[in-house]
Amino acid sequence: MQLSLVIPLFNEAESLPELTAWIERVMTAHGFSYEIVFVDDGSTDNSWQIIRQLRQENPNIIALRFRRNYGKSAGLNCGFAKAQGDVIITMDADLQDSPEEIPELYRMITEQGLDIVSGWKQKRFDPLSKTIPTKLYNWAARRMSGIQLHDFNCGLKAYRRDVVKSIEVYGEMHRYIPVIAKWAGFRKIGEKVVQHQERKFGVTKFGMERFINGPLDLMVITFVSRFGKRPMHFFGSVGMLMFMMGGAVSLYLLTQKVLAITNGAIFREVTDQPLFYLGLLAMVLGTQLFLAGFLAEMIARSSSERNHYHISETIEGEGSKV
Repeated sequence: MQLSLVIPLFNEAESLPELTAWIERVMTAHGFSYEIVFVDDGSTDNSWQIIRQLRQENPNIIALRFRRNYGKSAGLNCGFAKAQGDVIITMDADLQDSPEEIPELYRMITEQGLDIVSGWKQKRFDPLSKTIPTKLYNWAARRMSGIQLHDFNCGLKAYRRDVVKSIEVYGEMHRYIPVIAKWAGFRKIGEKVVQHQERKFGVTKFGMERFINGPLDLMVITFVSRFGKRPMHFFGSVGMLMFMMGGAVSLYLLTQKVLAITNGAIFREVTDQPLFYLGLLAMVLGTQLFLAGFLAEMIARSSSERNHYHISETIEGEGSKV
């Protein structure tokens, strides 16, 4: 199978028939073999009934339904597990992502050898209250991840099958799938300008809290990707540095007192100086960070994932396996 379209949704009953018909037209026109994987994220309208009706008309549709709303990341993760296509394309169900972009996304994966192609909604039909924070968020994501994408949060993306089968998406990490994939070893990441459609039905399902959660999630995924298997390298290094700084401050103050006593000069008691307490605080924090790193290292060593590594190829007795 050439294509799997993974589409998470929440209360999109009005959009689903038009979206499905649009996808069918594009797939037929280009002769793709495909499947549509709908993931109903606990919708409270009649989205599931619409999907069941669409399935009767189109056997290429498969669907999952959550008992409650878990979020987009959960929908994508379960959709990725079901997808069987050589190329997996994700898109939103609200008609703001155009299926007309699918053939070019597929070509960029199969012909250019890219692991991921991310959509870039260069021209958006969103208010300034959304576009300005989005630009700041994307700038921060580029700086922290080193991935030069203009629109990390665009729902329209294409992946080689190996990518989605090698990563896990959880929490609200759907914004950072390219970052997760990069740290899993998939570094061929491209970008394509895509058309942004005005919302035709319903309202957006994401509030302003995403601009708070987004940067926090980026910090988490960056830390876990770099130090998940060696937490002591981070906590231990920072802890030792702080302890040494605090020790140096304390030693300086004690040396200053000893020299003053030796020379018969007037001096302040070490404990009367604010700098002493700052040094003491640094030593305490350094010790705590070191212990936190030690405990994190013990937990990491007992984890079932401690020796889980992504292997792309092996060479054995009679040939190569990919």
